[in-house]
Amino acid sequence: MKKLKLGLPKGSLQESTISIFEKAGYRIRVDERSYFPSIDDPEIECMLIRAQEMARYVQDGVIDCGITGKDWIMENGAKVVEVADLVYSKRGMRPVKWVLAVPVASKIKSAKDLKGKRIATEAVNLTKDYLKRNKVKAIVEFSWGATEVKPPRLADAIVEITETGASLEANNLRIIETILESTPRLIMNKKSLKDPWKRKKVEKLALLLKGAINAFGKVGLMMNVKKKNLKKILKILPALQRPTVSPLSDPRWVDVTTIIDEKVVRDLIPKLKEAGAAGIVEYPLNKIIL
Repeated sequence: MKKLKLGLPKGSLQESTISIFEKAGYRIRVDERSYFPSIDDPEIECMLIRAQEMARYVQDGVIDCGITGKDWIMENGAKVVEVADLVYSKRGMRPVKWVLAVPVASKIKSAKDLKGKRIATEAVNLTKDYLKRNKVKAIVEFSWGATEVKPPRLADAIVEITETGASLEANNLRIIETILESTPRLIMNKKSLKDPWKRKKVEKLALLLKGAINAFGKVGLMMNVKKKNLKKILKILPALQRPTVSPLSDPRWVDVTTIIDEKVVRDLIPKLKEAGAAGIVEYPLNKIIL
């Protein structure tokens, strides 16, 4: 049997990635003592790999494809094919940012003020490239972790990844510039891409993963509406595109189906009921294929 070797990001993205795979229709089980999770697709073989290293292993053909951030593809200068941009993060469905941060009391206001200063970061190449574009010469040191606590004693500034900035603020740091916004990418080895079976398999995977991401935070809503109330109901309803209106056996009524943001449901349903909707049903969505 043919096998597609797939790398899953170990670490901060691991839990959210497995959750998205589940919505896409794939069940993944991770044994705490193993780097080889099981998946309910016999044609896929999974391996947990740190996102920082993923692009290199895909480039070298150790695995056929994997999920890692655009930031780590750039940091490694990896020659891989980006099959899909998957907009999610550890805590939500948004990009993460690599930011330049300094102590709150620092006089440094921009990258231009970092000439001759010391910067700690895990993304050394991203930082050096950014400084080069800004024509700034500074000392960039690799940080093995706990980067936020290094200023001001061990570094004048840091370049760190953040979703909300809360951790930086908690460590009395302020953001002065954003270096890069990054999202996870489904990447593929160039040689594997030339294999028709592997390419089709990965394209199918990309379609389902993007469908799962599209469905995040959304629900389906269906209801019965008297034709005389239809215009009033349609004015109330927000929609992904346009609500679907279908005839019922009783010619006086129609069925209305739509997709909406889950956060508006609790305010919307009473309004719909008041406007004449009946038999209102809310249902979860796993995938939206656009």
